[in-house]
Amino acid sequence: MQDDAPFDLRDFMPYLLNQAADASSRDFQSYYKGKYGMLRTEWRVLFHLGRYGAMTARQVCDRAGIHKTKVSRAVAALDSKRFVRREEMAHDRRHEELHLTAQGRSVFADLTQEAQRFDAAMLAEFTETEVKQIRAFLTRIARL
Repeated sequence: MQDDAPFDLRDFMPYLLNQAADASSRDFQSYYKGKYGMLRTEWRVLFHLGRYGAMTARQVCDRAGIHKTKVSRAVAALDSKRFVRREEMAHDRRHEELHLTAQGRSVFADLTQEAQRFDAAMLAEFTETEVKQIRAFLTRIARL
């Protein structure tokens, strides 16, 4: 039996997820963009280096799920801001290991603290059980 209800984009799950992502990240994005002139991919690359330590651009791509072209641009921008330094790898000069500079570590610490505040504020209207459910549902959807 076919559902005769007309298709409503507002109920389409990818649309809802996109709307939620845009709404939930807008304020935090204005913080890192306003304070540090960073774009979203730059923040994500900086986060991965700060959280997991030195790695190659390829490793960032794999861990973060970001296309190599975007990572390359983000690394160049972070390098020009002196948040990241590149170190040629001794065993393979075609690749570079990326490290946060002292300034990059300071920015990472600030943004991590702000992200935690932002996350807590955004979820404040939900119960602890609801927060656990939201995280579990979104994690499952992300793994599809």
